[in-house]
Amino acid sequence: MTATMMALVKESRASGLSLRHVPIPQAGPNDVLIKVRSSSICGTDLHIYKWDAWAESSVVTPNVIGHEFAGIVEAVGSEVTGVRPGDCVSAEGHIVCGVCRACRSGNAHVCPHTRSFGITVPGCFAEYAVVPATNIVRNDPRLPSELACLQDPLGNAVQSVMAGDITGKSVAVVGAGPIGLMAVAVAKACGASTVIAADINDFRLRMAKTMGADALVNSATEKLSERLKELTGGEGAEVLLEMSGHPDAIREGLEGTANAGRVALLGIPTSGVELDLSRSIIFKGLRIDGITGRRMYTTWFQVKGLLEGGRIDLSPLVTHRFRLEQYEEAFELVRSGNCGKVVFTH
Repeated sequence: MTATMMALVKESRASGLSLRHVPIPQAGPNDVLIKVRSSSICGTDLHIYKWDAWAESSVVTPNVIGHEFAGIVEAVGSEVTGVRPGDCVSAEGHIVCGVCRACRSGNAHVCPHTRSFGITVPGCFAEYAVVPATNIVRNDPRLPSELACLQDPLGNAVQSVMAGDITGKSVAVVGAGPIGLMAVAVAKACGASTVIAADINDFRLRMAKTMGADALVNSATEKLSERLKELTGGEGAEVLLEMSGHPDAIREGLEGTANAGRVALLGIPTSGVELDLSRSIIFKGLRIDGITGRRMYTTWFQVKGLLEGGRIDLSPLVTHRFRLEQYEEAFELVRSGNCGKVVFTH
C-alpha cells in the first residue's frame, strides 16, 4: 500500500480548497524529496483559493498548492549529487527547460516552458514535496524554518528593488502586503534615500513603519499621486514599486512617479488595466520592468547575502502561525489583510 500524507488540494475549478490524504510523492532520478517544516501563504495562493480570472487561466487542477517552504531533505534520486539527506533547504519554484533562448541567455525566470511549483505541478502545502535537484537552495541551519520559507517572496521584493539603481533615490512602495513590506526593508538596506509606503489598510501601514518606511500614505483617504509629489518636493517618486495590482493604484502610482523614473510592476491585476500610455508612460520617459519570480539564481544569492549579512530582519513579518488543518482560518485571515506573513508549521 502506498504511504499517504495530508495535503491542501485544489480539487475543483471553484473557490476553496480541500484537506486530503494523498500519496507521498516519489523522487525521480534527478529529484529531491523534502519533509516540509514550514510553508507560507502567498498572494498567488489567495488568488487560487478565491479562484479568480487569473487562477482560471493559470492553475492546473487537481493539484497540491503552495510554493513557499523550508524543510529537510528526506531522500535524493539516484542521479543527484551535491544534495544529501538531512540538508536544510528551500527551492526555486520555477521549473524551467534549460535549453530555450531565455534559459540560455540568463533569463530562465521567463522561460516560456516553465512549470510552476504549486500552480501547474504539485507544491508544498503538504507533509512532503518533490522538486528537481537543480532547483534546491541550501539554507543556513541556524535560520529558523519560518523565516527560511520566506525567501521565495523575498526574492520577488529583491528583484523589484534591484532591477535598477536605487541608492540615494526616493522610492514609493504601493501595496504593503508581505512582499511590499519586504520591499520596504530591502530598499532601505540598499540605500534608498526615502521610502514611502502606500496602502488602504492601516494595519499594514503600521507594519510598513516597523519595516523601515519613512512616510505612509493611506490611499483610501489621500490622493496617492498628490501625496507622492508632496513628499518628494513636487517631483514624484524616482522609483515606483507597484505591489498591489489594483488598477487605480497602478494609475495613481504612475501619475506620482517622477519623469524618467523607474517602475517595477509585480502586483497581479485580476483583469485588464486601462492606461493612458502616452501621458502616463511615454511622454514621462518611464522605464517599466515586469517582475516575475526571481532571477535564477542571481536573486537567490542576493537574498542570502541580505539575510545572512544581517542587512534585513524578516521576523516582524511573521504575525500568525497555523497548522495545515486550520487552512480555512488562515486563508480568511490573509483575505482580510489584517496580518503580515501567515505560516503553516508542519
